[in-house]
Amino acid sequence: MTDQNDDLLGDHMQAWSMTVDRFITHAARWNGQHELVSRQADGSIARSTWEATARRARQLSSVLAEAGIRPGDRIATMAMNSARHVEAWYGIMGYGAVCHTLNPRLFEEQLVYIINHAADRWLVADPQFAPLIEKLRPRCPTLERVVYLCGPAGLPAAAGAADYESLIEGRPVDVPWGTVGEHAPAALCYTSGTTGHPKGVLYSHRSQVLHALICAQRDTMGMSVTDSVLAVVPMFHANAWALPFTAAATGAKFVLPGARLDGASLYELLETEGVTLSAAVPTVWQGLLDYLTTNGLRLKTLRRVIIGGSAVTEGLIRGFRDGHGVEVLHAWGMTEMSPIGTISGAPPPAVGAMDDDTRLAFNLKQGRTPFGIDMKITDDDGVRLAQDGVAQGHVRVQGPAIIARYFREAEQVLDAEGYFDTGDIATIDPHGYMQITDRAKDVIKSGGEWISSVEIENVAASHPKALMAAVIGVPHPRWRERPHLIVQLRPGQQATPAEFLDWLDGKIAKWWMPDGVLFVDEMPLGATGKLDKKVLRARYAEAATVRD
Repeated sequence: MTDQNDDLLGDHMQAWSMTVDRFITHAARWNGQHELVSRQADGSIARSTWEATARRARQLSSVLAEAGIRPGDRIATMAMNSARHVEAWYGIMGYGAVCHTLNPRLFEEQLVYIINHAADRWLVADPQFAPLIEKLRPRCPTLERVVYLCGPAGLPAAAGAADYESLIEGRPVDVPWGTVGEHAPAALCYTSGTTGHPKGVLYSHRSQVLHALICAQRDTMGMSVTDSVLAVVPMFHANAWALPFTAAATGAKFVLPGARLDGASLYELLETEGVTLSAAVPTVWQGLLDYLTTNGLRLKTLRRVIIGGSAVTEGLIRGFRDGHGVEVLHAWGMTEMSPIGTISGAPPPAVGAMDDDTRLAFNLKQGRTPFGIDMKITDDDGVRLAQDGVAQGHVRVQGPAIIARYFREAEQVLDAEGYFDTGDIATIDPHGYMQITDRAKDVIKSGGEWISSVEIENVAASHPKALMAAVIGVPHPRWRERPHLIVQLRPGQQATPAEFLDWLDGKIAKWWMPDGVLFVDEMPLGATGKLDKKVLRARYAEAATVRD
């Protein structure tokens, strides 16, 4: 006799493996003539399509197969954003090798360590990085070959190097993709800004597909086939926040700016390519706004900008919104999260009904978690704290695109409930908005209480004379630490410490007021464009100006 539930056993759905090559295969078939636009090193514009990009990516896969590259082998890239770099991504990952993006802004010692730790076999690079690569090669014994993303005429005079165009010319396109399975590794990124050596984050195909789908949600990036997307965030920075995947998945026009990220160059691409959506760190957007203001220009097609990497100021949000009708989506995440964790996209009804100034305060927060990410804040002992917008705690996250352990390290980095500690300190309010108050390593503890350096920085950076602002903790004999403010003024401006202390007065708690203000000519930035507070503390901890 057959049990009536026998037919409920097993999976009745198709076994459709989630591998990243699915994105570009879909784009080529259903949106094949939609454009990829690249600014080249000489400033000229090159145009391709999703169909051509997929075809050329398959040709690269054929080259890898013929050369004896095995699934799981690491192939590094060192390149700016371009259609050729997109081809390399999909050609490497589609075949089953691991695409390891290298940040050329790192120190040589860091790059040597990362290449050797990953055991990269090939390096695919822009010709502009040839001098750097020639310094690295003798110290990287696993590196067998360097391929430059150019034709024969642009090939650097480097021993044993090959040009990309000659390599893929005439190669077959029938190489099978997606054969490794969705749990196989697809990409590798190394963290920056950590103590000791950088650590590798090895992403699976499954994690990257799910992360891209998370990013494409309406309340996240909200990307669609009608968009023209400018990817300013580098492809070597946490997988360009999934833009090469989400753009292919949606069939959006994809615009790639190369190395020219100044205000004039970005404005030209924004206008000539009808860009509707873009993403970058705050320093890039501030440079664009300054260019627009100086030259009396307005943005005609841009509708949304995603800003992450560091906190967004009120001035930046108002500058885009009030001056150009552009919505700012404030995002937060990290390499270990693929990277998107929260975003201040469409507000929930209760927040949307608030007056403008109140609603703006929520936009300044890092945002809400989309489906696919769970989050909690805890005290130092791991006990959950209330989501009341007041309690500050360690941000811990969980999800299918979040790290469980680092590359080549056996021990998992999760707590007893399976959450990863991000190293950030934050509050979560009753509406679900998370607000970073500090990095755990940067938090200022004064008299046993936490002071948010991020909140002070945001207020100080909104001063009309400020270009950038940072707050560091300086040792104090009574209070343990006290905050000191460091400011880089806008070009041509002069100011006194009292001006900034008066500006802060009434906007932050009295006992948060900095004990000193120091003006500097330039802020030290890390390899991903973030303020490097380690350098700030080393340089300026003893040099802050005493409060008047």
